[in-house]
Amino acid sequence: MKVFKISLFTVFIFLVFIPVTAQTKTGYDVKEHYTKMEVDIPMRDGVKLHTTIYSPKDTSREYPILMQRTPYSSRPYGEDQFRSKIGPNEILMKEGNIIVYQDVRGRWMSEGKYDNMRGYIPNKKGDQVDEASDTYDTIEWLVKNVENNNGRVGTWGISYPGFYSTYSLLSGHPSLKAASPQASIGDFFFDDFHHNGAYLLSYWRATTVFGYQKETPVDTAWYSIPDLGTEDQYQFFLDAGPLSNLDQYYKEDNEFWQQLKKHPNYDEFWQSRGIVQHLKDVEPAVMIVGGLFDAEDLYGPFAIYKNIEESGDNFSSIVFGPWSHGDWARETGRQSVGNVYFGDSISTHFQRDYETVFFNHFLKGSGKGEPDLPEAHIYDTGLRKWNNYSEWPPKNTRTKTWYLGDDQKLVEQPSDNKEEFISDPEKPVSYNNEIKMVFTPREYMTGDQRFAARRPDVLVFETEVLEEDMKLVGPIEAMLKVATTGTAADWVVKVIDVYPPDAENYEETMPHLKMSNYHMMVRSEVMRGRFRNGFEEPQPFEPNKKTEVNITLQGINHTFKKGHKLQIQVQSTWFPLIDLNPQTYVENIFEAEEEDFKKQTHTVYGDSAVKFLLLEE
Repeated sequence: MKVFKISLFTVFIFLVFIPVTAQTKTGYDVKEHYTKMEVDIPMRDGVKLHTTIYSPKDTSREYPILMQRTPYSSRPYGEDQFRSKIGPNEILMKEGNIIVYQDVRGRWMSEGKYDNMRGYIPNKKGDQVDEASDTYDTIEWLVKNVENNNGRVGTWGISYPGFYSTYSLLSGHPSLKAASPQASIGDFFFDDFHHNGAYLLSYWRATTVFGYQKETPVDTAWYSIPDLGTEDQYQFFLDAGPLSNLDQYYKEDNEFWQQLKKHPNYDEFWQSRGIVQHLKDVEPAVMIVGGLFDAEDLYGPFAIYKNIEESGDNFSSIVFGPWSHGDWARETGRQSVGNVYFGDSISTHFQRDYETVFFNHFLKGSGKGEPDLPEAHIYDTGLRKWNNYSEWPPKNTRTKTWYLGDDQKLVEQPSDNKEEFISDPEKPVSYNNEIKMVFTPREYMTGDQRFAARRPDVLVFETEVLEEDMKLVGPIEAMLKVATTGTAADWVVKVIDVYPPDAENYEETMPHLKMSNYHMMVRSEVMRGRFRNGFEEPQPFEPNKKTEVNITLQGINHTFKKGHKLQIQVQSTWFPLIDLNPQTYVENIFEAEEEDFKKQTHTVYGDSAVKFLLLEE
């Protein structure tokens, strides 16, 4: 089996691209304005964490500390090697802040054992440690040992570093005044590697990054990615067959692959790694950031905000823009996701008017009162403009329910209609209709769904052409009534904005596509049917019995414009975004065998409904 070493640069592309070597637009020289120091900070159990500190050369004043903890390396290593961009954005970099990067426990140049999504220990005893205690010990060392700091600390990060920023809220250190978790993982059973218990096969290659331990501090990658011998991701996984056949690529030494296989249900292993449930009575100020088209971490930001709001009286706000994963940390001028253009300089607006204002208020200003920022700053992805709300979801809404009627119609009353389709594991529905070997393509989140609508194993329901704008906000509830001839099935619901025939192309529209009648996916989600009654104890379907399957789709802020149509698609495969369900109930899908995978007939009944929140302005 061929393997090749994966570079750190590839890791950043692979998971969240934050440039460390590209020149900034203005040619700003970090080395000219900052000194760099590398230290190994001892934790309470004696393990040392490698930490890089950039301090402004201007020592005439004091500065706050902005810290990012990461599993993706704090490099470049060496005190004479500098990043070309430091901090959350260029403005904060140029204004002057003490910027800190730290390799978390067990990663890169830090000592200790790595634990993927290390669980929080509320009442630590003896030498017990977690990411909260490591954060506390790090902050304590920084405020006592770094010159010219003003005693105030903020944390930030995108994706996995966003998880560590969320975790910092549990540290309890009095110097931590502000945190901005961005695209933060909330729970691996609902983010990234799973969606409602369905395994995201698109993340399979990332198992390399998280699964292997190292013995000593290292400054080069110690893990490798299998050479799969093809660029056709769909065909590779289809040919691979059951998940157990992938064992040839990851052996016993890949700890995370073994954990995935041993814990197919939401048991204590996964529950203990969730961060969301611990966010009670949070004291530091929080600005949560997410992308409305984030293919990787959409659950986390919404869930984190909701839990903080339920119990705390701190300043907490949420910003969601028309971004894919991490887009807000870079500026391309024209903001687009896939084929769809949303506006100009959207990331600059966020960085200048929100991120910088937030950190400066709590770290450089008085820190008293609330900054001049709305509770929720959410982009309308249909009208292409920002909205400010005093809470999220907004209060001034009413429920709008559509039922899945006959003749492919969304109707306002349930019916006796039923639609059937054959779900064949040998011919699964693709999630993006493209052939490429990539890690969760970002563009599918707004991708054209016409290819799926024209398949016999995808059900389509839509409104008439809208006679006026219709604004839908917040989470979506799909309440399916279904049956299957088998004993297991997945259910996928997609919400789609159907463009009118006269829609014009964008610069970003791929040459082989037209925006005329474009089926833009606005939101989508899967439910592994075995978890319909709870994620801890899976249950088979009784063949041919009408059964309820409820799916919550993450929040939207989207105006379906006059002349457009709202469409719902229902299907049972979504490949290779999620793994194939054998459609025969087995206790552990990771152990399913070839003969378990069977073609089945699925039925969707006319009293199935999709419930939205309609904004009344």
